[in-house]
Amino acid sequence: MQGPVARRPVWLRVIRMMTRSLIWLTITILSLWSIAALYIDTRMPSARIPLAVVFAAVIMAIVLTQRAGFAPFLCFLCCGVVLVWWFNLQPSNQADWRPDVARTAWVTIDGDRVTIHNLRNCDYQTETSYTNCWTDRTVYLSQLKGADFFFTNWGPRWIGHPIVSFQFGDSDHVAFSIEARYKAGQLYSAILGFFRQYELIFVTADERDLIRLRTNYRKGEEVYMYRTTLSPGAALKVFLIYADYLNQLRDKPEWYNALTRNCTTTLDRQIAADVPNPQAWDYQFILNGSLDRLLYARGRLITGGLPFEDLREREHINKAAKTADHSPNFSGMIRSARVGF
Repeated sequence: MQGPVARRPVWLRVIRMMTRSLIWLTITILSLWSIAALYIDTRMPSARIPLAVVFAAVIMAIVLTQRAGFAPFLCFLCCGVVLVWWFNLQPSNQADWRPDVARTAWVTIDGDRVTIHNLRNCDYQTETSYTNCWTDRTVYLSQLKGADFFFTNWGPRWIGHPIVSFQFGDSDHVAFSIEARYKAGQLYSAILGFFRQYELIFVTADERDLIRLRTNYRKGEEVYMYRTTLSPGAALKVFLIYADYLNQLRDKPEWYNALTRNCTTTLDRQIAADVPNPQAWDYQFILNGSLDRLLYARGRLITGGLPFEDLREREHINKAAKTADHSPNFSGMIRSARVGF
């Protein structure tokens, strides 16, 4: 007679069960993502639904017909094929772009002299009606005095949009906004932002464009402006990071991604490496609705000794921007009586 079969220890059975659960959870997430990627990013619209359905059917067939030990491998293999296809989708600078992102800025540097080509400075009649958007502008690195941080909220608690503006001389400001680049007819979708639907663009513009668009023409956007603690030397390093990335995107376009290539995560590590007292990455670079509070806590903003809420209220510029409106001194008027200016 054979003796009783020895049972595995409880802890070993628990680990095995947890491992299998984790494997199948990963397969489920990858499969759902793969279905979504096929449906959203397949470039032939008529093929989107058939491909997504076929993929889902193949995964279900594997799960229902294969042995438990072999099925996970086949599921991972199918998802891997989709991932390889997806990562090989190439961004382009050639498309039917929306007029306000029809051109990409680029920079030439000749010693102290910097020429920004395709700087945007639209004459707005409404949010979606504008003319005379593009110009070239020359600034001088030796005249760079500092950097200002604009932050926009429009309702959602966890989402905001940063704009960095550099001051040259007494009154010249060049602002950068990292955004999704829209083709004609496209609108932003947080879900589509996780797929390969938008190219990445660094909108480089006069403040009368980037800031006034948000304060005077868009509805529901609240804009706050802070003077950063960056010295002219540190601000110069950050400006050159932006300039280098502009030229990089001109020659080699990239995809926008709501997680890895958005308005805060695209340059956060490069900038952190070139500013004094670099600090650790924080989840608020992704859930960035309180990014200005994070910069306040890290000593990146000139505060005038004010608590954050008082500083934020004082730096709210919508009313001043509406008063300045078409004034050639728009940038000066929105800075009047602000902390640090």
